[in-house]
Amino acid sequence: MPHVMMDPLNAAMYDNIRPLEWINPQVPEGIRAGEKWYDMVAIGGGAAGMVTAGGTSFMGGTAVMIEKAFMGGDCLVTGCVPSKAFLKSAKVAHTLRNNAEQYGLEISGVKVNFPKVMERMRKIRAEIAVHDSAANFSKAHGIDIMLGAAKFIDANTIDVNGKKIKFFKATICTGGRPRMPDVPGIKDVPVWTSENIWNMTKQPDKLLIIGAGPIACELGQGFQRLGTQVTMLARGSQFLPRED
Repeated sequence: MPHVMMDPLNAAMYDNIRPLEWINPQVPEGIRAGEKWYDMVAIGGGAAGMVTAGGTSFMGGTAVMIEKAFMGGDCLVTGCVPSKAFLKSAKVAHTLRNNAEQYGLEISGVKVNFPKVMERMRKIRAEIAVHDSAANFSKAHGIDIMLGAAKFIDANTIDVNGKKIKFFKATICTGGRPRMPDVPGIKDVPVWTSENIWNMTKQPDKLLIIGAGPIACELGQGFQRLGTQVTMLARGSQFLPRED
């Protein structure tokens, strides 16, 4: 489960995507009479789980979505939403410094207020969280939401917090997590990952990024444009090695 710094904005997000007062729906159990079978169970409440469960419900099927951490998954909490909000601030700073004249503007200097940049990101994330909330997917889309860890019992049964759920089809939508490189001494120093870097409130003067994939390049460009001196390390011969 990604660590999220608790301030009023993140608390508002948390109330939507991991509500403390949430009560998992009561699913009838029994060998025959009263036993409920779901057409689809989606393990994971991120983008893939939402599309799978939402599509099933839209087509008239019954669906349950299981999430052990935060609804919204990587996209809302640690990926698309925070990174694009962050990059927008970086792009504006870059434009003002380098391209203001083409817009008829004369800028004498650009001062970055990094805490405000990160606060704006958290505000946007909190505002969007309502759309990915447990309540929204339950009420608006008719999907049963189970908060807890899933465990397969057999080919048609999943256990969630001791509650057995029957299903016809299951989709594993558990996403991924940052892989820590096997670098000597890395466990002895504080490091940031794509999961916890959005808790940062003080801009670093220098930043070393290990890797040169899409996430590394996004973060590297963003921090450099905001004034951090960024160095990137890549094992291969090019940035974005999976691209042309």
